[in-house]
Amino acid sequence: MNFTLSQVPPRTAKPREKGITMVMDKGLSVRETEDMISAAAPYIDIVKLGWATSFVSPNLNDKLAVYKSANIPVYFGGTLFEAFVVRNQFDDYRKLLDKYDLKYAEVSDGSIEMPQDMKCEYIHTLSKQVTVLSEVGSKDENKIIPPYKWIQLIKSELEAGAWKVIGEARESGNVGLFRASGEVRQGLVEEILTEIPFESMLWEAPQKSQQVWFVKLLGANVNLGNIAPNELIPLETIRLGLRGDTFTHFLNGKTKQKWKIDK
Repeated sequence: MNFTLSQVPPRTAKPREKGITMVMDKGLSVRETEDMISAAAPYIDIVKLGWATSFVSPNLNDKLAVYKSANIPVYFGGTLFEAFVVRNQFDDYRKLLDKYDLKYAEVSDGSIEMPQDMKCEYIHTLSKQVTVLSEVGSKDENKIIPPYKWIQLIKSELEAGAWKVIGEARESGNVGLFRASGEVRQGLVEEILTEIPFESMLWEAPQKSQQVWFVKLLGANVNLGNIAPNELIPLETIRLGLRGDTFTHFLNGKTKQKWKIDK
């Protein structure tokens, strides 16, 4: 940090198990990747190359080299995994991870219907090769999964070997964990947290209001994902109570009393 301030919540240090920020790379150029790392490397824990953008990105090798030189892990979006699986090319997908020397992979079923035992088998198999993030929640805004089912799915995927389970929201933040308006399905999140440790979840939260909600609920070291490159620094200020939305959240009682702050 450039300055010293009291009453700023402590942040975990990289490599983090909690307080993770996952960045959504939707097709950055090599130069844009270098610029993002130059501006915000301390706050980038892991990068997802969104859905199947890695399939069409002409700069893939060069961009992966930039991330690797900065010691920032990268993984292909879950949609690419599903694209291989639906074509009976899972072995080819595993070879792809080795070819590009990727240490992480995402297992999802947001675009195809997949039996849960099959999904867990994929998680189990890949967990012997890489660190697995799994994703729960549909990309279909009309498919509502009840909270008890979310909990069952999350538990089974953690048991199968997932490092973190991602709560689906898409890059737009209007499905899965959120209503079409972008509003958090608060009851769903709170019910999940009654049985799942908060550090085991990575909540996709691309919108500022969603990030604020999770920080206020779970603190500075909540795991958040699908963060746009230009939102990395703003998110860190939200985490630290240095933006209007969370400005008073981490102040102590004495300070709030002095300044007549009632929230």
